[in-house]
Amino acid sequence: MRWIKGFHLVKAFKIALAAVLSILTANLLGLRYAVTAGIITVLSIQNTKRETLKTARNRGLAFLCALILAFLCYSLFGLGVGAFIIYLFLFAFLCLSAGWGEAIAMDSVLISHFLTEQSLDREMFVNEVLLFLIGTSFGILINLHLRKKEGEFDRLSIQVDDEIKGIVHRMAENLRREDKTGYNADCFGRLEEKLGLAKECALRNWNNTLWSQSSYELDYIRMRENQSRVLRNIYDSIVRIRMLPAQTMQVADFFEEIEAQYHRDNDVEELLTILKNMLADMKQENLPKSREEFEARALLFYTLMQLEEFLTLKNRFVVKFGAKR
Repeated sequence: MRWIKGFHLVKAFKIALAAVLSILTANLLGLRYAVTAGIITVLSIQNTKRETLKTARNRGLAFLCALILAFLCYSLFGLGVGAFIIYLFLFAFLCLSAGWGEAIAMDSVLISHFLTEQSLDREMFVNEVLLFLIGTSFGILINLHLRKKEGEFDRLSIQVDDEIKGIVHRMAENLRREDKTGYNADCFGRLEEKLGLAKECALRNWNNTLWSQSSYELDYIRMRENQSRVLRNIYDSIVRIRMLPAQTMQVADFFEEIEAQYHRDNDVEELLTILKNMLADMKQENLPKSREEFEARALLFYTLMQLEEFLTLKNRFVVKFGAKR
């Protein structure tokens, strides 16, 4: 909570500072409506570098269109409210069609200055262009200091890893029990929550990196999300096992081996080899002697197949990126 309040305090200071600098710069240049430059700066500041640049680009294109439409409307219909309404209708339609909806209000404020001054001369056009450039530039500059928060992602991803490790541990324990009372899926809710936080952080880091981008963090979260889906399937199988055939303990031991070897840079090649041998051995064993044993062994076999997918997802990720960054 303290970290969140500190973040909001820093962001508020950043917005205020950038707006003041914009207004002062506009005043130094002798521009009319200098306060508008500050408002443009406030509207230009986004949460990440990529979002800020994208917003600036869209509003720049929209502003160019706004100047052209304003010139046509004011020239044809005069410098009156009617002309401004026609301009606003055309400009709003254009922006909404092009996906520039965030530019409607800001650019229209600039265009309204022509109506207030009752002038379409060159000086007014230069004034509005400079206001836009100053406001947008300070909005971009104030966000250039944003950096990837690798430490935050590492902390959140460790929490994700701990949740998955805990899920695997509980699976080993409950697989050995015929009575699954008390074994519920609450752990998956906690895992999804941790994954959501880590994913948000990974997306912020991606959007705050303009050069030398790596998809490591996003791919890591995607891999863990897929593993979470697989683990949920395994859970659904384990809770249905009411009889414990001889193979059960072997599968439970394998879960414990996965837990023991659980670390981020493990390519799980050894685990995949063990699993491959287990599957081959199970295919050579005698057929079940009862319906209950058949169903239980089928669920165990399905569980091993799901574990193969679980480990393969990790193997592909480590092969792609090697040791952590």
